[in-house]
Amino acid sequence: MEVIDFKNNIDKDKLNMISKSLQNGELVIFPTETVYGIGANALNKDAVDNIFKAKGRANDNPLIVHISNFDMLKELVYEPTDIEKKLIDAFMPGPFTLILKKKNIIPENVSCGLDTVGIRFPENNIAREIIENTNLPIAAPSANISSKPSGTKVEDIIEEFQDKVSYIVDGGETKIGIESTVVKVIDNIPTILRPGKITPEDIKEVVGCVKIDEHVYKKATGKVESPGMKYKHYAPSTPCLLVYSDNNQELINLIKENITANTSIIGCVEHKSYFPNHKYHVYGHKENNDEISHNIFSLLREVDKDKSDLIIIEGVKKQGLGIAIMNRLIRSCAYNYKER
Repeated sequence: MEVIDFKNNIDKDKLNMISKSLQNGELVIFPTETVYGIGANALNKDAVDNIFKAKGRANDNPLIVHISNFDMLKELVYEPTDIEKKLIDAFMPGPFTLILKKKNIIPENVSCGLDTVGIRFPENNIAREIIENTNLPIAAPSANISSKPSGTKVEDIIEEFQDKVSYIVDGGETKIGIESTVVKVIDNIPTILRPGKITPEDIKEVVGCVKIDEHVYKKATGKVESPGMKYKHYAPSTPCLLVYSDNNQELINLIKENITANTSIIGCVEHKSYFPNHKYHVYGHKENNDEISHNIFSLLREVDKDKSDLIIIEGVKKQGLGIAIMNRLIRSCAYNYKER
């Protein structure tokens, strides 16, 4: 395995090496604007199988296919509806995945036997250069061992994958820090299956309506069309408890009621002074959800080093980007959640 630094410059020769590797069915980790992805040629069934093996990922958890131009889209899926076209025009390229009716060119293991596939057109320049230069769609879930927090910088993931991939492309810290918004249009209504940076308000502004799937805050069963719906995910090894209240004092009280001598806390900078005798990890300023989303996965990895008995995580308001943050945190806590 080789780590290639593209933070300041994309070296053409090394880009060609990466593309050749993907064309040969090998795995490559690369940055996007959301999180790092572990990618393979989406049209090569055996290469895709290796993603599942490398991550320890369940084979009923579908993958997202990344493209670098709209000609690729036409090759992979059937003609989008008018509403789907509006969503594509508004949010691609960007941190947005749209579930569409797939063509047979997509192997069954990519979609886990479904007749649909998630398509994403990343805005990250490194990701787009790799896909364009490879001239293939790239299937790429987040670069993490399944159930663990997603990787937002190379240092988080290099140890997990050093014997499993050919290249890790270092593009520095990812900008957003949580995975893309996943949407499927159902009965002409865009339905959010996995929340992300593109919020319900953003979607409603484009098409006038939006729904949030009922499983955003609870575990789905059976077949799912989006990653992040079914399994415990984004989780440290240490048991976690998520707490939230609209009332600031009640939120502080909830933390204090559940704290022990060997508890770590992840929360906002404004509340750190309430817990001077505990290991307190700051995820950002209160209600600055852009800051929190950028930091949360790295903190979920970092806090395991405390070797605490419990991690208490301070939740955020479930609106805008906060919907996505709470979706990830509820799963990272294996649905161990208290609200007052």
